Amino acid sequence: VIRPEPCCVCGSRIRFGKTALKCCQCQLLLHTKCREQCPSLCTPRPHHHAWPREGVLADFAPSTPPLVPTLVVQCVTEVETRGLTETGLYRVPGAEQLVREWKRKLLRAGGALPALSSVTDIHVVCGVLKDFLRGLKEPLVTFSLHPAFLRAADIPDDAARDTALCHVVSKLPPANRDTLAFLMLHLLRVSHSPDCKMDVLNLSRVFGPTLVGHSSANPTPLAIMEDTPRQCKVVACLLSLPPNFWRGFVETEQENLVPV
Repeated sequence: VIRPEPCCVCGSRIRFGKTALKCCQCQLLLHTKCREQCPSLCTPRPHHHAWPREGVLADFAPSTPPLVPTLVVQCVTEVETRGLTETGLYRVPGAEQLVREWKRKLLRAGGALPALSSVTDIHVVCGVLKDFLRGLKEPLVTFSLHPAFLRAADIPDDAARDTALCHVVSKLPPANRDTLAFLMLHLLRVSHSPDCKMDVLNLSRVFGPTLVGHSSANPTPLAIMEDTPRQCKVVACLLSLPPNFWRGFVETEQENLVPV
């Protein structure tokens, strides 16, 4: 090992100069001592599906609906499997270096993702998801629809606001719309977990900048200051929409969301 990386089986780092095993097909890396615990089969890395280092959401989406990137599905599945009893889910940061390493590992893997069950700290998985969404070339609500989302969230009448938001959501590119729906249903489940202590207000503060962002790639300092409270308001309003609205986008092809 030249550059220390985490073992895909136990999650602890393989240090410089140590001997390690790497699969020539899926690039899974592990300690020699962890060989017996390694998954028996792997999926060859699909080179033609390799993901870019950055891009818009559609660059990472599958070809069949719902158009939710595998990385998002796998992170959410892992969080819901063992994270819904963690206090401060998505608010408590994971180790920054591990978040970077796992994000890089998942992007490099393309569609054949290594199992996240080997990541000991669930906050690292949360960090990978947030970092992936933050790293997109444009936020999930897109630059062009950003003003429309802000205007809809500002409507004082609840019914009119919900109608306007549903209309704007429907205008999103299909991959952005499906992924937003998938994330909203996930965040609602997090908000309903008493152990997490992450209500809609807390989650909107965390995900406002990540999902809503700004109306351009290079916002002015004034725009950043003005946008921040409105970003949180948009996410809070989106989370107030009926769950059945979101389910309509992802549950028609729910079987396709099972992570590999």
